[in-house]
Amino acid sequence: MTKHVAVVPGDLAGREVVPEAVKVLRALGLGYEFEEFEVGAAPLLRGEPAMSEETFRQIAGADAILFGAIGDPRVPDVGYAAQVLLRMRFELDLYANLRPARLYDDRLSPLRDPERRSVDLLIVRENTEGLYVGAGGRFRRGTEHEVAIQEDVNTYRGVTRILECGFRHARRRLCMVDKSNAVHHAGGLWQERWAELRARHPEIETRHLYVDAAALELVRDPTQFEVIVTGNLFGDILSDLTAALIGGMGLAPSANLNFETGQGLFEPVHGSAPTIAGKGIVNPLGAILSAGMMVAHLGEGEAAKRIEEAVAAAIRAGECTRDLGGSLSTAEAGDAVARRLAD
Repeated sequence: MTKHVAVVPGDLAGREVVPEAVKVLRALGLGYEFEEFEVGAAPLLRGEPAMSEETFRQIAGADAILFGAIGDPRVPDVGYAAQVLLRMRFELDLYANLRPARLYDDRLSPLRDPERRSVDLLIVRENTEGLYVGAGGRFRRGTEHEVAIQEDVNTYRGVTRILECGFRHARRRLCMVDKSNAVHHAGGLWQERWAELRARHPEIETRHLYVDAAALELVRDPTQFEVIVTGNLFGDILSDLTAALIGGMGLAPSANLNFETGQGLFEPVHGSAPTIAGKGIVNPLGAILSAGMMVAHLGEGEAAKRIEEAVAAAIRAGECTRDLGGSLSTAEAGDAVARRLAD
C-alpha cells in the first residue's frame, strides 16, 4: 500500500530544508505520496489560524508527518508555535521523542581526545509531560509582587511508557537521567518506575545519573553512552548538547512517535533559524536524516540505511554547507545526497 506523507515545511528555514528531504526521498523511488500543507506564520499573517482544524485533521490522517520548523519574527506572539507543533505532539500523543547523535566525520567533533569522539547514542525524551504541558500561571502580573508558577506534570503511565521505550531501544546499555535528589515528587515517581522496570530487563546494563552529572559526562566522554532516557526538559537540553558533539544543530534529526498508534512526526531540531534563513545556506542534512528516520518507521529499514550512508559520504567528501566546513548551498547539499542515492 502506498504511504501518504504529510509535508509541513512551516516557517523560514523549514521551507528551505524540507524540499531537500523530499528530493532525497524521491531519489530513493519509494513511491510515497506527498501532500504539502501550509501552516505557521503565513496563514497567521493573513488573519487565519496558524493551523486550521481541517488541516490538522488531514495531517493527522497521514501515514507520517515530515515537519520543518516553526517561528517567525514577524509574528510577535511566539505562543503560536503551540498551535502547531505542540498541538500535534500532544493531541496525537507523540510521547516518545527520539534524538540520535552520530559522528559522521572526525573533523566535526569539538573534543580533543580522538578516543572519545566516536559518538553513537540515542536520547529517548518524554515528549508530552513535564514542564511543557503549560500548567501554571502568572499572578499579580506586571507588578513587583508578580508570581510565576510552572508545574511539572509526571504521570505513572507517562513515565512508565517512556522508560519502556528506552529499554526497547537499548541493545546493551541504558542510562536514566533525572534530578530526583532535588525534585523529590516527580523524581520519586521516576525512581520507583525505574527500579521496577530495571528488574524486568536484567539483560540490559543500567545506570542512573542526575542531569548535571550527565551533562558533564557527555562532554567528558560521550562514548560511554548508548541510550539515555529522560524527561521532557532534560531531554531537550541534553539533546542539543549531543548535537554539538557531532557537528552542530544542522545535523540533528528527531522523531516524535506513538508506538501504539504508529503515528509519527519527523523534524530537524534546528528551528526556523531566522538569522540565516532565506540565504540558501541552511544545512538540510538534519531534515534529510529526519526523513531517514521516517522511512525506517514506515518499514523501509534498508532505504533508511542508504540515506544515512549517503549523508555520511557527502560529509566526508566535503560536499556540505559552510557550517560543516563545505561551501555548498542548501539545494546543492541536498543534491549531493540525492545523487548518491540515484547512482
